[in-house]
Amino acid sequence: MQPGDRARAAARAVRSRTRVGLTRVRTGLLQSFQITVASVGAYVIAERLLGHSGPIFAATAALVALGFAKDGLRYRRVLEVSIGCTLGIAVGDTLIHVLGAGVWQAAVVLMTSILLARFLDNGTLFTTQMGLQSVLVVLLPPSQDGVFARSTDAIVGGVCALAMAYFVPTDPRRQPRQDLRALVDEFSGVLREAGRAVEDYDATAAWHALVRSRQTQPLVDSVSSGLKSAVEIATASPLYRGRRAEIETIGRSIRYLDLAVRNARVLTRRLASVLNHVTLSDEAVAALTDALDDLADAVTTLGNALAVAAPGSRESYLRQARNELANVAGRLHPREMGVRTMEGETLVLDMRPMVVDLLEAAGMTHEEARAQLPRLEGWDRA
Repeated sequence: MQPGDRARAAARAVRSRTRVGLTRVRTGLLQSFQITVASVGAYVIAERLLGHSGPIFAATAALVALGFAKDGLRYRRVLEVSIGCTLGIAVGDTLIHVLGAGVWQAAVVLMTSILLARFLDNGTLFTTQMGLQSVLVVLLPPSQDGVFARSTDAIVGGVCALAMAYFVPTDPRRQPRQDLRALVDEFSGVLREAGRAVEDYDATAAWHALVRSRQTQPLVDSVSSGLKSAVEIATASPLYRGRRAEIETIGRSIRYLDLAVRNARVLTRRLASVLNHVTLSDEAVAALTDALDDLADAVTTLGNALAVAAPGSRESYLRQARNELANVAGRLHPREMGVRTMEGETLVLDMRPMVVDLLEAAGMTHEEARAQLPRLEGWDRA
Protein backbone atom coordinates (compact mmCIF):
# COMPACT_ATOMS: atom_id res chain seq x y z
CA MET A 1 0.00 0.00 0.00
CA GLN A 2 1.36 3.39 -1.01
CA PRO A 3 1.78 6.19 1.58
CA GLY A 4 -1.04 8.15 -0.09
CA ASP A 5 -3.38 5.14 0.16
CA ARG A 6 -2.54 4.70 3.84
CA ALA A 7 -3.23 8.37 4.50
CA ARG A 8 -6.61 8.17 2.74
CA ALA A 9 -7.50 5.00 4.65
CA ALA A 10 -6.54 6.69 7.92
CA ALA A 11 -8.63 9.74 7.03
CA ARG A 12 -11.64 7.53 6.24
CA ALA A 13 -11.21 5.72 9.55
CA VAL A 14 -11.07 9.03 11.44
CA ARG A 15 -14.20 10.30 9.66
CA SER A 16 -16.01 7.06 10.40
CA ARG A 17 -15.07 7.12 14.09
CA THR A 18 -16.09 10.78 14.28
CA ARG A 19 -19.53 10.04 12.78
CA VAL A 20 -20.04 7.13 15.17
CA GLY A 21 -18.94 9.24 18.10
CA LEU A 22 -21.25 12.11 17.20
CA THR A 23 -24.13 9.65 16.83
CA ARG A 24 -23.45 8.28 20.31
CA VAL A 25 -23.33 11.82 21.70
CA ARG A 26 -26.63 12.74 20.03
CA THR A 27 -28.46 9.62 21.18
CA GLY A 28 -27.03 9.91 24.68
CA LEU A 29 -27.95 13.55 25.34
CA LEU A 30 -31.08 12.84 27.38
CA GLN A 31 -29.44 10.14 29.46
CA SER A 32 -26.44 12.39 30.06
CA PHE A 33 -28.85 15.05 31.31
CA GLN A 34 -30.54 12.49 33.59
CA ILE A 35 -27.24 11.34 35.07
CA THR A 36 -26.00 14.89 35.63
CA VAL A 37 -29.18 16.13 37.30
CA ALA A 38 -29.63 13.00 39.44
CA SER A 39 -26.00 12.91 40.61
CA VAL A 40 -25.67 16.63 41.37
CA GLY A 41 -29.16 16.70 42.86
CA ALA A 42 -28.40 13.77 45.18
CA TYR A 43 -25.17 15.45 46.30
CA VAL A 44 -26.96 18.74 47.01
CA ILE A 45 -29.78 17.04 48.91
CA ALA A 46 -27.38 15.01 51.08
CA GLU A 47 -25.17 18.04 51.72
CA ARG A 48 -27.72 20.83 52.14
CA LEU A 49 -30.75 19.04 53.56
CA LEU A 50 -29.11 16.21 55.53
CA GLY A 51 -26.04 18.22 56.50
CA HIS A 52 -23.51 15.60 55.38
CA SER A 53 -20.01 16.72 54.48
CA GLY A 54 -18.76 15.65 51.03
CA PRO A 55 -21.55 13.07 50.34
CA ILE A 56 -19.75 11.55 47.38
CA PHE A 57 -21.62 8.26 47.72
CA ALA A 58 -24.92 10.02 46.98
CA ALA A 59 -23.61 11.24 43.61
CA THR A 60 -21.89 7.90 42.92
CA ALA A 61 -25.01 5.83 43.59
CA ALA A 62 -27.12 7.99 41.26
CA LEU A 63 -24.50 7.98 38.51
CA VAL A 64 -23.95 4.21 38.61
CA ALA A 65 -27.66 3.42 38.87
CA LEU A 66 -28.61 5.38 35.75
CA GLY A 67 -25.49 4.53 33.74
CA PHE A 68 -25.34 3.94 29.99
CA ALA A 69 -25.63 0.16 29.98
CA LYS A 70 -28.34 -1.20 27.70
CA ASP A 71 -30.59 -3.46 29.72
CA GLY A 72 -33.93 -4.98 28.89
CA LEU A 73 -35.63 -3.71 32.08
CA ARG A 74 -34.56 -0.14 32.79
CA TYR A 75 -36.43 0.46 36.06
CA ARG A 76 -35.41 -2.88 37.46
CA ARG A 77 -31.80 -2.11 36.59
CA VAL A 78 -31.91 1.27 38.34
CA LEU A 79 -33.55 -0.25 41.40
CA GLU A 80 -31.16 -3.21 41.42
CA VAL A 81 -28.04 -1.06 41.22
CA SER A 82 -29.39 1.37 43.81
CA ILE A 83 -30.07 -1.44 46.26
CA GLY A 84 -26.68 -2.98 45.54
CA CYS A 85 -24.90 0.30 46.24
CA THR A 86 -26.88 0.91 49.43
CA LEU A 87 -26.43 -2.61 50.79
CA GLY A 88 -22.74 -2.61 49.96
CA ILE A 89 -22.20 0.65 51.83
CA ALA A 90 -24.35 -0.56 54.74
CA VAL A 91 -22.37 -3.80 55.01
CA GLY A 92 -19.11 -1.87 54.85
CA ASP A 93 -20.28 0.62 57.50
CA THR A 94 -21.41 -2.19 59.80
CA LEU A 95 -18.29 -4.31 59.51
CA ILE A 96 -15.89 -1.40 59.79
CA HIS A 97 -17.71 -0.36 62.96
CA VAL A 98 -17.19 -3.87 64.36
CA LEU A 99 -13.79 -4.84 62.91
CA GLY A 100 -12.10 -1.50 62.34
CA ALA A 101 -10.22 -0.38 59.20
CA GLY A 102 -7.33 -2.15 57.49
CA VAL A 103 -6.34 -4.47 54.67
CA TRP A 104 -7.59 -7.71 56.19
CA GLN A 105 -10.80 -5.99 57.24
CA ALA A 106 -11.26 -4.88 53.60
CA ALA A 107 -10.82 -8.50 52.48
CA VAL A 108 -13.44 -9.69 55.00
CA VAL A 109 -15.87 -6.94 53.98
CA LEU A 110 -15.44 -7.66 50.26
CA MET A 111 -15.85 -11.41 50.68
CA THR A 112 -18.92 -10.95 52.87
CA SER A 113 -20.50 -8.49 50.46
CA ILE A 114 -19.95 -10.71 47.42
CA LEU A 115 -21.38 -13.79 49.13
CA LEU A 116 -24.36 -11.82 50.41
CA ALA A 117 -24.97 -10.38 46.93
CA ARG A 118 -24.90 -13.87 45.40
CA PHE A 119 -27.38 -15.02 48.03
CA LEU A 120 -29.76 -12.14 47.32
CA ASP A 121 -29.54 -11.93 43.53
CA ASN A 122 -27.81 -13.63 40.60
CA GLY A 123 -27.25 -10.37 38.70
CA THR A 124 -23.61 -9.59 37.88
CA LEU A 125 -24.16 -5.83 38.15
CA PHE A 126 -25.78 -6.18 41.58
CA THR A 127 -22.83 -8.23 42.89
CA THR A 128 -20.24 -5.88 41.41
CA GLN A 129 -21.79 -2.73 42.85
CA MET A 130 -22.37 -4.20 46.27
CA GLY A 131 -18.77 -5.44 46.52
CA LEU A 132 -17.29 -2.23 45.11
CA GLN A 133 -19.18 0.12 47.40
CA SER A 134 -18.51 -1.94 50.52
CA VAL A 135 -14.75 -2.11 49.95
CA LEU A 136 -14.63 1.64 49.21
CA VAL A 137 -16.24 2.29 52.58
CA VAL A 138 -13.45 0.36 54.29
CA LEU A 139 -10.57 1.87 52.31
CA LEU A 140 -11.73 5.51 52.42
CA PRO A 141 -11.38 7.63 55.58
CA PRO A 142 -14.28 7.26 58.06
CA SER A 143 -17.23 9.60 57.60
CA GLN A 144 -17.51 12.51 60.02
CA ASP A 145 -21.31 12.31 59.92
CA GLY A 146 -21.85 9.02 61.74
CA VAL A 147 -21.69 5.30 61.08
CA PHE A 148 -24.48 4.98 58.54
CA ALA A 149 -24.29 8.43 56.94
CA ARG A 150 -22.83 7.02 53.74
CA SER A 151 -25.60 4.42 53.56
CA THR A 152 -28.11 7.27 53.79
CA ASP A 153 -26.25 9.09 51.02
CA ALA A 154 -26.53 6.01 48.83
CA ILE A 155 -30.28 5.83 49.47
CA VAL A 156 -30.61 9.47 48.45
CA GLY A 157 -28.66 8.78 45.25
CA GLY A 158 -30.81 5.76 44.41
CA VAL A 159 -34.04 7.65 45.02
CA CYS A 160 -32.86 10.52 42.80
CA ALA A 161 -31.94 8.04 40.05
CA LEU A 162 -35.34 6.36 40.23
CA ALA A 163 -37.14 9.71 40.22
CA MET A 164 -35.22 10.86 37.17
CA ALA A 165 -35.87 7.59 35.32
CA TYR A 166 -39.57 7.79 36.22
CA PHE A 167 -40.33 11.43 35.52
CA VAL A 168 -37.84 12.12 32.69
CA PRO A 169 -37.57 8.79 30.85
CA THR A 170 -36.15 8.18 27.42
CA ASP A 171 -38.71 7.80 24.64
CA PRO A 172 -39.72 4.12 24.94
CA ARG A 173 -40.36 3.90 21.19
CA ARG A 174 -36.89 4.99 20.11
CA GLN A 175 -34.87 1.88 20.97
CA PRO A 176 -37.34 -0.65 19.50
CA ARG A 177 -37.48 1.40 16.31
CA GLN A 178 -33.69 1.51 16.02
CA ASP A 179 -33.43 -2.23 16.69
CA LEU A 180 -36.23 -2.95 14.24
CA ARG A 181 -34.50 -0.93 11.54
CA ALA A 182 -31.31 -2.98 11.99
CA LEU A 183 -33.26 -6.26 11.94
CA VAL A 184 -35.34 -5.35 8.89
CA ASP A 185 -32.31 -4.12 6.95
CA GLU A 186 -30.50 -7.39 7.61
CA PHE A 187 -33.60 -9.47 6.83
CA SER A 188 -34.04 -7.64 3.54
CA GLY A 189 -30.36 -8.20 2.78
CA VAL A 190 -30.76 -11.95 3.37
CA LEU A 191 -33.66 -12.10 0.90
CA ARG A 192 -31.75 -10.12 -1.72
CA GLU A 193 -28.72 -12.37 -1.31
CA ALA A 194 -30.96 -15.42 -1.69
CA GLY A 195 -32.44 -13.87 -4.85
CA ARG A 196 -28.96 -13.34 -6.32
CA ALA A 197 -28.07 -16.93 -5.45
CA VAL A 198 -31.07 -18.17 -7.44
CA GLU A 199 -30.37 -15.82 -10.35
CA ASP A 200 -26.72 -16.94 -10.56
CA TYR A 201 -27.62 -20.53 -9.64
CA ASP A 202 -24.89 -20.36 -7.01
CA ALA A 203 -25.25 -22.83 -4.11
CA THR A 204 -22.30 -21.23 -2.29
CA ALA A 205 -24.04 -17.85 -2.31
CA ALA A 206 -27.15 -19.57 -0.93
CA TRP A 207 -25.08 -20.99 1.92
CA HIS A 208 -23.78 -17.48 2.62
CA ALA A 209 -27.39 -16.28 2.79
CA LEU A 210 -28.12 -19.12 5.23
CA VAL A 211 -25.20 -18.12 7.45
CA ARG A 212 -26.30 -14.50 7.31
CA SER A 213 -29.88 -15.44 8.22
CA ARG A 214 -28.68 -17.42 11.22
CA GLN A 215 -26.73 -14.38 12.41
CA THR A 216 -29.95 -12.37 12.69
CA GLN A 217 -30.83 -14.00 16.03
CA PRO A 218 -28.88 -11.44 18.14
CA LEU A 219 -30.84 -8.70 16.34
CA VAL A 220 -34.12 -10.46 17.16
CA ASP A 221 -33.03 -10.79 20.80
CA SER A 222 -32.07 -7.10 20.89
CA VAL A 223 -35.48 -6.09 19.53
CA SER A 224 -37.24 -8.25 22.13
CA SER A 225 -35.11 -6.82 24.94
CA GLY A 226 -35.73 -3.24 23.82
CA LEU A 227 -39.45 -3.92 23.61
CA LYS A 228 -39.54 -5.15 27.22
CA SER A 229 -37.88 -1.93 28.33
CA ALA A 230 -40.30 0.11 26.22
CA VAL A 231 -43.34 -1.60 27.73
CA GLU A 232 -41.93 -1.06 31.22
CA ILE A 233 -41.38 2.66 30.64
CA ALA A 234 -44.76 3.16 28.98
CA THR A 235 -46.49 1.37 31.86
CA ALA A 236 -44.68 3.15 34.69
CA SER A 237 -44.01 6.66 33.41
CA PRO A 238 -46.92 9.11 33.25
CA LEU A 239 -45.18 10.95 30.41
CA TYR A 240 -45.47 8.03 27.96
CA ARG A 241 -48.43 6.08 29.31
CA GLY A 242 -50.52 7.22 26.35
CA ARG A 243 -48.03 5.60 23.94
CA ARG A 244 -48.60 2.08 25.23
CA ALA A 245 -51.01 1.16 22.41
CA GLU A 246 -48.40 2.18 19.81
CA ILE A 247 -45.74 0.11 21.57
CA GLU A 248 -48.07 -2.89 21.73
CA THR A 249 -48.59 -2.56 17.98
CA ILE A 250 -44.82 -2.58 17.47
CA GLY A 251 -44.63 -5.63 19.75
CA ARG A 252 -47.21 -7.49 17.67
CA SER A 253 -45.24 -6.77 14.51
CA ILE A 254 -42.03 -7.93 16.18
CA ARG A 255 -43.56 -11.31 17.05
CA TYR A 256 -44.52 -11.97 13.43
CA LEU A 257 -41.21 -10.62 12.13
CA ASP A 258 -39.46 -13.11 14.39
CA LEU A 259 -41.48 -15.92 12.82
CA ALA A 260 -40.73 -14.62 9.33
CA VAL A 261 -37.00 -14.50 10.05
CA ARG A 262 -37.12 -18.09 11.31
CA ASN A 263 -38.91 -19.12 8.12
CA ALA A 264 -36.21 -17.34 6.11
CA ARG A 265 -33.61 -19.60 7.72
CA VAL A 266 -35.60 -22.65 6.65
CA LEU A 267 -35.94 -21.23 3.13
CA THR A 268 -32.23 -20.43 2.70
CA ARG A 269 -31.22 -23.85 4.03
CA ARG A 270 -33.55 -25.53 1.53
CA LEU A 271 -32.40 -23.19 -1.24
CA ALA A 272 -28.74 -24.12 -0.77
CA SER A 273 -29.63 -27.80 -1.06
CA VAL A 274 -31.86 -27.34 -4.11
CA LEU A 275 -29.31 -25.29 -6.03
CA ASN A 276 -26.66 -27.88 -5.25
CA HIS A 277 -28.62 -30.95 -6.38
CA VAL A 278 -31.49 -29.96 -8.69
CA THR A 279 -31.79 -28.14 -12.01
CA LEU A 280 -34.65 -25.62 -12.11
CA SER A 281 -36.16 -24.34 -15.34
CA ASP A 282 -35.27 -20.87 -16.57
CA GLU A 283 -38.86 -19.79 -15.93
CA ALA A 284 -38.67 -21.00 -12.31
CA VAL A 285 -35.33 -19.27 -11.74
CA ALA A 286 -36.68 -15.96 -13.03
CA ALA A 287 -39.91 -16.25 -11.03
CA LEU A 288 -38.15 -17.16 -7.77
CA THR A 289 -35.60 -14.38 -8.24
CA ASP A 290 -38.31 -11.79 -8.84
CA ALA A 291 -40.35 -13.02 -5.87
CA LEU A 292 -37.38 -12.83 -3.49
CA ASP A 293 -36.37 -9.38 -4.73
CA ASP A 294 -39.92 -8.07 -4.45
CA LEU A 295 -40.23 -9.62 -1.02
CA ALA A 296 -37.02 -7.83 0.06
CA ASP A 297 -38.52 -4.53 -1.16
CA ALA A 298 -41.71 -5.21 0.80
CA VAL A 299 -39.72 -5.99 3.95
CA THR A 300 -37.90 -2.66 3.57
CA THR A 301 -41.25 -0.86 3.25
CA LEU A 302 -42.50 -2.67 6.36
CA GLY A 303 -39.38 -1.55 8.19
CA ASN A 304 -40.06 2.05 7.16
CA ALA A 305 -43.57 1.72 8.56
CA LEU A 306 -42.42 0.40 11.92
CA ALA A 307 -39.58 2.91 12.27
CA VAL A 308 -41.47 6.11 11.40
CA ALA A 309 -42.91 8.22 14.23
CA ALA A 310 -45.79 10.06 12.50
CA PRO A 311 -49.02 8.00 12.59
CA GLY A 312 -50.10 9.13 9.12
CA SER A 313 -46.80 8.15 7.51
CA ARG A 314 -46.75 4.87 9.42
CA GLU A 315 -50.20 3.86 8.16
CA SER A 316 -49.28 4.88 4.62
CA TYR A 317 -46.16 2.69 4.71
CA LEU A 318 -48.12 -0.20 6.25
CA ARG A 319 -50.71 0.01 3.48
CA GLN A 320 -47.94 0.03 0.87
CA ALA A 321 -46.24 -2.94 2.58
CA ARG A 322 -49.49 -4.91 2.61
CA ASN A 323 -50.01 -4.22 -1.10
CA GLU A 324 -46.45 -5.26 -1.98
CA LEU A 325 -46.63 -8.40 0.14
CA ALA A 326 -50.05 -9.31 -1.26
CA ASN A 327 -48.61 -8.95 -4.77
CA VAL A 328 -45.86 -11.45 -3.93
CA ALA A 329 -48.28 -13.77 -2.14
CA GLY A 330 -50.57 -13.94 -5.18
CA ARG A 331 -47.73 -15.39 -7.29
CA LEU A 332 -46.68 -18.13 -4.88
CA HIS A 333 -47.99 -21.16 -6.71
CA PRO A 334 -45.44 -23.69 -8.04
CA ARG A 335 -47.22 -24.17 -11.38
CA GLU A 336 -47.63 -20.45 -12.01
CA MET A 337 -43.93 -19.91 -11.25
CA GLY A 338 -42.84 -22.57 -13.71
CA VAL A 339 -41.64 -24.96 -11.00
CA ARG A 340 -41.86 -28.56 -12.12
CA THR A 341 -39.71 -30.49 -9.63
CA MET A 342 -40.69 -31.55 -6.12
CA GLU A 343 -37.54 -29.88 -4.70
CA GLY A 344 -38.43 -26.61 -6.41
CA GLU A 345 -41.97 -26.81 -5.08
CA THR A 346 -40.64 -26.91 -1.51
CA LEU A 347 -39.03 -23.50 -2.06
CA VAL A 348 -42.36 -21.99 -3.01
CA LEU A 349 -44.10 -23.76 -0.14
CA ASP A 350 -41.46 -22.45 2.31
CA MET A 351 -42.04 -18.89 1.09
CA ARG A 352 -45.80 -19.01 1.66
CA PRO A 353 -45.84 -19.08 5.51
CA MET A 354 -43.10 -16.44 5.58
CA VAL A 355 -45.26 -14.07 3.51
CA VAL A 356 -48.26 -14.80 5.75
CA ASP A 357 -46.17 -13.85 8.81
CA LEU A 358 -45.06 -10.63 7.13
CA LEU A 359 -48.64 -9.73 6.18
CA GLU A 360 -49.67 -10.23 9.80
CA ALA A 361 -46.73 -8.06 10.88
CA ALA A 362 -48.12 -5.39 8.52
CA GLY A 363 -51.50 -5.48 10.27
CA MET A 364 -53.57 -8.18 8.54
CA THR A 365 -55.33 -10.93 10.44
CA HIS A 366 -54.20 -14.50 9.84
CA GLU A 367 -57.32 -15.26 7.79
CA GLU A 368 -56.84 -12.14 5.64
CA ALA A 369 -53.17 -12.99 5.10
CA ARG A 370 -53.89 -16.57 4.06
CA ALA A 371 -56.55 -15.35 1.65
CA GLN A 372 -53.83 -13.54 -0.36
CA LEU A 373 -52.23 -16.86 -1.33
CA PRO A 374 -53.41 -18.83 -4.37
CA ARG A 375 -54.96 -22.12 -3.32
CA LEU A 376 -53.11 -25.33 -4.03
CA GLU A 377 -55.04 -28.22 -5.54
CA GLY A 378 -56.15 -30.62 -2.86
CA TRP A 379 -54.17 -29.10 0.05
CA ASP A 380 -52.85 -25.82 1.47
CA ARG A 381 -49.54 -25.82 3.31
CA ALA A 382 -49.39 -22.05 4.16
